Amino acid sequence: MRTVHLIKNLTAGICVFALFSCSGKADKKAADDYEKGKISMEEVEQKNPKRFLSVSGKNKKNILGQTVIKGIVKSNAKIVSYKDIEIKLSFFSKTGALLEEDRETVYETIAPGAEVDFKSKYFAPKGTDSVGFQVISAKL
Repeated sequence: MRTVHLIKNLTAGICVFALFSCSGKADKKAADDYEKGKISMEEVEQKNPKRFLSVSGKNKKNILGQTVIKGIVKSNAKIVSYKDIEIKLSFFSKTGALLEEDRETVYETIAPGAEVDFKSKYFAPKGTDSVGFQVISAKL
């Protein structure tokens, strides 16, 4: 009887030990997977800045006839900061015809989830009614 009781206790002890051993390995694996996921997310953000940056803005004419552009660059990145963001400005007529394209570089560092304001002045082509914005590239 004592032998049976001793075997039951020993078996229970081994099961508890195995359970905790597996749990530790599972926790370590989960932590490793999390770190790998974090690294791959960082790599994705580094390789695709256009995917995580957006730009919007508005324009108006000043007294000198210049088109004053006020814009905002927003970052949807979770890990990576970007800098020297290059933007394409497209000048359109009232009918939607593309009149001219220019490039503007915003020499700021934008943190993950942040936004940066910029302002520029151009002598836009005659007949410009609106300006379109597009992020071309950014540095890390």
